[in-house]
Order: sequence, then C-alpha cells, then structure tokens
Amino acid sequence: MSKKSQFLYRIQPTRPAMLTDGPTPEEDAIVGQHFDYLQGLMAQGTLMLAGRTLNTDPSSFGIVIFFAGSEAEARAIMENDPAVRQGVMRAELFPYRIALLDNTDQVTG
Repeated sequence: MSKKSQFLYRIQPTRPAMLTDGPTPEEDAIVGQHFDYLQGLMAQGTLMLAGRTLNTDPSSFGIVIFFAGSEAEARAIMENDPAVRQGVMRAELFPYRIALLDNTDQVTG
C-alpha cells in the first residue's frame, strides 16, 4: 500500500445568510448529505478531522483534513462532497501536513 498524503479543503457557504437567517429546506438537506459524506470518509479511514468556525459572519469557514494518494484524488474527494457539488459551499484545496497533534480527549461537542 502506498503512503497517502494529507490534504485540507476549506469550505464556505455560497450564501452567507445561511448562517444568520438559517438554511433553506434544500440547503438543510444538502448540509445533511455533506455530514453523511464526511462520516463515510471517516468510516473508510480517509477523514482525519472536520469542523467549522462558530462565527456567523462572512469570514466563517469549515475545514476538512483527510488522506489521499494524489492531488487528483484529493480534488475528487473535495468535489464529490455534496455541499460542494450542489453549490451550497465553495471549496479550496491545499496540500497539508499536521505538525503537532494533541491526542488527549478534550474535545467537546
């Protein structure tokens, strides 16, 4: 098995009011599909981390950190995210490497 590289994609809503006024029913359904997609990547061992900032102004963004065998594979993973594919989120891909990682269980939901 070849070594996989880390990548990060940054996502932002294409309609910022989705965060302040709430999502439309269609956006809500697509964001649900987005979450299911990320859960599937996690189950496959592809996803390392996903989350978003909690601010609701236009600077709000989410990140998805994951493994892929190539930039082309990483781009396909990003572009197949339902929120990206259906235009609810815009995304930007970056090669990435985690330098430090705290493995203690301090995450709260």
